[in-house]
Amino acid sequence: MTEHRNIPLPEDGKENKESSLFERASGAFGFDPFKAAPIKGTLPEREMKRAKARKKADQDKQDELAARTAAADIVEPDTAPAEQQEDAAPKARTPAVPAEYEPAPEPETARANLPVARASADLVVDQDIGAIALSGKKFQIDRDHLRDKGMIVPEAATTALIEEFRIVKRHILSAARERGTAQSRRVLVCSPHPGEGKTFCSTNLAIAIAAERDSEVLLIDADFAKPSVLSTLGLPKGPGFMDCLADHSIKPEELVIGTDIPGLWVLPAGNQTNSDSEYLAADRTAEVLNRFTMGAPNRMVIFDTPPALAASPAAELAQHVGQAVLVARADKTGQSALEDACQLLSACPDIKLLLNAAQFSPSGRKFGSYYGYGE
Repeated sequence: MTEHRNIPLPEDGKENKESSLFERASGAFGFDPFKAAPIKGTLPEREMKRAKARKKADQDKQDELAARTAAADIVEPDTAPAEQQEDAAPKARTPAVPAEYEPAPEPETARANLPVARASADLVVDQDIGAIALSGKKFQIDRDHLRDKGMIVPEAATTALIEEFRIVKRHILSAARERGTAQSRRVLVCSPHPGEGKTFCSTNLAIAIAAERDSEVLLIDADFAKPSVLSTLGLPKGPGFMDCLADHSIKPEELVIGTDIPGLWVLPAGNQTNSDSEYLAADRTAEVLNRFTMGAPNRMVIFDTPPALAASPAAELAQHVGQAVLVARADKTGQSALEDACQLLSACPDIKLLLNAAQFSPSGRKFGSYYGYGE
């Protein structure tokens, strides 16, 4: 590349320090033929517009004229004369939607059929719904038979056993009233293994709740393989829970047995079957239980179920109850058995543990002969 310093100067030999590189090159190589034709004379200078100062009176007139023009533009379509509408200058307006594209008005019936948001997942009892009355044939309970089996004897003197189950029932009734649902008034009583006292506890709990004022309790024998509620209370055998689950034409309230203990009703287990778990898993179970609890806020339902680790009905019924009482025998039930039983009953939202046959209390609590309480 040629250094610009080596480019020779014009022929006159006079160095023009203010000339550019292109001008020097033009002098050396002769670029004159490519120059644009010279312009004769000068271009006319464009006249600039200058703002003139306005007086305040002129400004007021301009504002008044603008206000009148804006007021004249606001004209109702129905009241403006036709001539004025035709002569008026076109204005920016929202384009009208053709009639065929207009949405049809929504009828009132369609609005009424729209789904509404669900208020709560719990089944709240409506006090206005009529309860299904329990009016089965009543049988007399042999009090001596209850005493021989170590059960609570109604109308007898207060004992330590009665006081223990009063505490248990108070926790259960308090939880049922706090939730206020039909499901919370259904209580499942079971144990991990046989021989841990689940029938003893469910029957005594039912008798204790029946002593409440203006309340009733339905004790359902759900141990279909080895029912024992009827023999414990000395009641005759008959059709019961499994029969109404298998036959949809049977009304479950017609199979309930009454007792001479005020407020205590019993539903037998019914005929034995090899498909008890399948019947409990069907929709009929919820229908039967709803007939017992819907509209009856003062009625508790207690299920005496088979051991949780020995048969499946307890796990099936756990889906339909709001509370479960897991009975553990102090000298027999192990921790692993309790953990496994709680896992099987996990469908129930509230599981309580009841320690049975305990001979020692860490807190020193022992109900005795205080104020004439008998042993």
